Amino acid sequence: MEKKFKRTLVTTALPYANGPVHIGHLAGVYVPADIYTRFLRLRGEDVVMIGGSDEHGVPITIKAQNEGVTPQDIVDRYHAIIKDSMEELGVSFDIYSRTTSDIHAETASEFFRRLYDNGHFVEKTSMQLYDEKANQFLADRYVTGECPHCHYDRAYGDQCEKCGSSLNATDLINPKSAITGNTPVLKETKHWYLPLDRWETPLSEWILEGHKEWKTNVYGQCKSWIDLGLQPRAVSRDLDWGVPVPVEGAEGKVLYVWFDAPIGYISNTKELLPDSWETYWKDPETRIINFIGKDNIVFHCIIFPAMLMAYGDNYQLPDNVPANEFLNLEGDKISTSRNWAIWLHEYLRDFPGKQDVLRYVLTANAPETKDNDFTWRDFQSRNNSELVAILGNFVNRAMVLTHKYFDGKVPAATDMQPVDTQVFDELKTIAGALTANLETFHFREALKEAMNIARLGNKYLQETEPWKVAKTDMTRVATILNVALQICANIAVAFEPFLPFMSGKLAGMLGMKNLTWDMLGSDNLLSPGVQLAQPELLFEKIEDDAIQAQLDRLDRIREENKRKSWRPEPQMADVPFEDFTKVDIRVGTILECNKVPKADKLLQFLIDDGMEQRTIVSGIAKYYNPEDLVGKQICFVANFAPRKLKGVLSQGMILSAQNPDGSLVVIGPTGAVTPGAKVG
Repeated sequence: MEKKFKRTLVTTALPYANGPVHIGHLAGVYVPADIYTRFLRLRGEDVVMIGGSDEHGVPITIKAQNEGVTPQDIVDRYHAIIKDSMEELGVSFDIYSRTTSDIHAETASEFFRRLYDNGHFVEKTSMQLYDEKANQFLADRYVTGECPHCHYDRAYGDQCEKCGSSLNATDLINPKSAITGNTPVLKETKHWYLPLDRWETPLSEWILEGHKEWKTNVYGQCKSWIDLGLQPRAVSRDLDWGVPVPVEGAEGKVLYVWFDAPIGYISNTKELLPDSWETYWKDPETRIINFIGKDNIVFHCIIFPAMLMAYGDNYQLPDNVPANEFLNLEGDKISTSRNWAIWLHEYLRDFPGKQDVLRYVLTANAPETKDNDFTWRDFQSRNNSELVAILGNFVNRAMVLTHKYFDGKVPAATDMQPVDTQVFDELKTIAGALTANLETFHFREALKEAMNIARLGNKYLQETEPWKVAKTDMTRVATILNVALQICANIAVAFEPFLPFMSGKLAGMLGMKNLTWDMLGSDNLLSPGVQLAQPELLFEKIEDDAIQAQLDRLDRIREENKRKSWRPEPQMADVPFEDFTKVDIRVGTILECNKVPKADKLLQFLIDDGMEQRTIVSGIAKYYNPEDLVGKQICFVANFAPRKLKGVLSQGMILSAQNPDGSLVVIGPTGAVTPGAKVG
């Protein structure tokens, strides 16, 4: 039998404050967490939702250095952007704080000190990379070099972004300091490690035996780590940005961000509830739910629980960690470093008043069991064909007809027939399925059930046709519209966790106050005689030009990334000078240029080569208009054996260079040259 809890503590992964949040963060963590929290609030349960910014770590110091500002400047900027945009989206945190707060520094320091005093750390010395010019040890992200696996020449010291391999900085070939560009040296340093292997047995019992109900991706990743054997993890770093390690001899060292950040859940709860925070962390009657993305599973299911076990003092472990997979964008992995993302604050600027549209699409496409893809065309389609055509259309029809026939007052249902009672039977079934899916963190399925209420309403109006019945039987019309309005009221309740802005607007039009979850499935939420407000459209169509603007933006980013990532091809093997002299490169003047019929890529040139005229075919039609090339001088290989291309005999090869984006540029002299002049 499932245990009943008195209260629930919902935590959300702390977004890293070196940039804004994007749709991947929202789909993976914040929208599902908000849906679940709103659902529990509607049920009248005691629930607290904790969030905040993760403001320590190396990427923040790198960004600050690149911009010539302080790390505090960086985190202040992005904390404000993240907090404000989350609030505008309707993510209903009870507190959204930060890990640079005084209370967090005190909590994290005390946490470390307790584990240190109780002998739960192991001190180790190791050889780490050191920049002699900068006079500091280099954190993994401060080292770049060649990946030993795929030989990508700009891999970081912790991971290769090209092949995805996890690395140590000392694994890199030809490592360089990201600070000075110098080659670092190995130097001895001391750090503290949390020996996870000491807690391997209790962790295995707690997860593998006690939580087989967890999502497959979460359970499987934990099992994989435990089966391989847990290893000690460093909890300190040589860095000057972060919470200082609170022991003697630790000058210049801070708490490693993975140790520091999850303690933020505790410190933020303290900040919110200074007198009762322990109830939410140490009372067995509290259920703790961690909403995270799949890249944080190990930290929340193995490392942080091991920290809590080591600390003792009745800290409770999470009851569930419903981690999602990744959301991709237009078929490509979302990447902050490549700017390949839809940033929340920019979406809110470009689509004002459409918070619920984004919440709807991200939930409908939620990567709950596997990676999923966001596309702007799907976004438009779901808005226009589902939110507008199904949900909004039904509510508007019901409201408009009520104003037309009954002056906007809820009519009485005095002529109930089987078709009406059947609707309420189906409504109760949907309500049950919706509730069950929310309870088990299946938010995508839950949203489908909520939308089924609107589909039920549309189907009901189509079957009963009150606009036709109004010609002969207004009593029957009154009953039909009463039923339709009761469905509208159920929609306001059902969608509150998912689309709170729409729900609030609809509740206002219906005169509903204080929505509760136990209203769902009821057939008498609106009393006869209640005056409805004037109907307003809940959603509006999104036109093609708005979507095309977003696609054009992504195209620009894609081209920019190509330029940034471009590297010249490796030099070919040396050739003897005598071989080079065999190639006859000359200058020619273009007399005529035309497209080759039935060949989109080919242009046919008539060249003055100084002795006669020759025809050359070249595959540059995508990059030049024929008329723009006439009269220009180019370089060409004169002694290539002639060959036919699309039926045209080509007598040479025009020289061109390829840009990072694949475009071709014809090579020619910078000044006037006599046709036939040799190049060499």
